[in-house]
Amino acid sequence: MPSGRVKFYDEEKGFGFIAGDDGQEVFLHASALPDGAQVKAGTRLEYGIADGKRGAQALSVRVVEAPVSLARQRRMKPDDMAAVVESLIQVLDGIGNDLRHGRYPSKSHGAKVAQALRRVADDLEA
Repeated sequence: MPSGRVKFYDEEKGFGFIAGDDGQEVFLHASALPDGAQVKAGTRLEYGIADGKRGAQALSVRVVEAPVSLARQRRMKPDDMAAVVESLIQVLDGIGNDLRHGRYPSKSHGAKVAQALRRVADDLEA
């Protein structure tokens, strides 16, 4: 059974291409994927091949290995992340106290806190 990695896949359009281990580029349609499977660039697949109207097309696709996300590779060690979360809690506690007294943070301070929250959320979600 041929294998390769997803070169490109557009979830909205429901198609993409596989770069086969043999160098062949194969069309990948959403209908060839197993139910509930989601693929993105770098996902390793095994598949059957049929000749379609415009060349090789993947059939009966099996997901072998999902790629490790770059975010997961770059995230902090758990002990370091715990310190960041604790510091962020202290900052948010201060903002909460200010809000109780009718004061929003300045625009620049609010933007920095929002950026920190997004970064922490991304690392936790990875």
